[in-house]
Amino acid sequence: MPASTSNLGPGYDVLGLALRRYVEVDVRPAERLTVSSEGEGADFPCDGSHLAATVVRSVLGHDHVAIAVTSSIPVGRGLGSSAALAAAAAAAAGASSPFELAAAIDGHAENAGASVLGGLVAATVIDGTPVARRLPLDAGLGYVVLVPDRHLSTSLARAVLPTEIPLEDAVHNLGRMGLLVAGLADRRQLMGAAGDDRLHQGPRTALFPEAPELLQALRAGGATIACWSGAGSTLLAICSDAEAVAGVEAAARRAMAELGVAGDATAIEPDLDGLVITG
Repeated sequence: MPASTSNLGPGYDVLGLALRRYVEVDVRPAERLTVSSEGEGADFPCDGSHLAATVVRSVLGHDHVAIAVTSSIPVGRGLGSSAALAAAAAAAAGASSPFELAAAIDGHAENAGASVLGGLVAATVIDGTPVARRLPLDAGLGYVVLVPDRHLSTSLARAVLPTEIPLEDAVHNLGRMGLLVAGLADRRQLMGAAGDDRLHQGPRTALFPEAPELLQALRAGGATIACWSGAGSTLLAICSDAEAVAGVEAAARRAMAELGVAGDATAIEPDLDGLVITG
């Protein structure tokens, strides 16, 4: 199951894009519950409180299983690790709709939708039911993720957001999101202004003060769009020309070193397959 980046600037809680970092979950019958975990998130308690165990119990109605989790998705960094894990566990347990279950448990239909469907998606909840649809994505785009060595909880990132927004700001984001969707479908139409946001990134800067300078460094390095990935702390760069990726990656690393932000910046590709069931 792939990771995902969400929001992409103006598409708050709506747009999601699957990325090539993965979590795998294996579920087998056993006399009692056991959970093993390798890679990212392996330091979490491997007991009945584990998210995979919670999801599997909700599908099977019991936990007489052995669950094995292997993940390369950083936890608490805005890369949809919880949604991907929930969807992978649901699929491994035989859920009829891993997307709906993951969206309900994680609360992010756009992340769950991107992980399950792959590619770029728009998602929302209609009459209590999560709905996601694939959107066109130009294969010539390039991407860089700047992943700091700091966790940022989604609950905290949501707590700093205003409960009311001006109509002007809502219209601003809707307009930019429309331009962004058009540009992601055809990179020749992608413009920097399409990534502008007035709803969430500004208030969240208090939780990650270096973010504005890092975002500026991504743009200066050649990114057309630079934005937060989900609730952070990861930042995402989208390049109209894939050849710009190396320069953006180098600029991100220089900026992180100058600002004393530990972590890494790396090129990454979108995942277009989504959920894959093997065995």
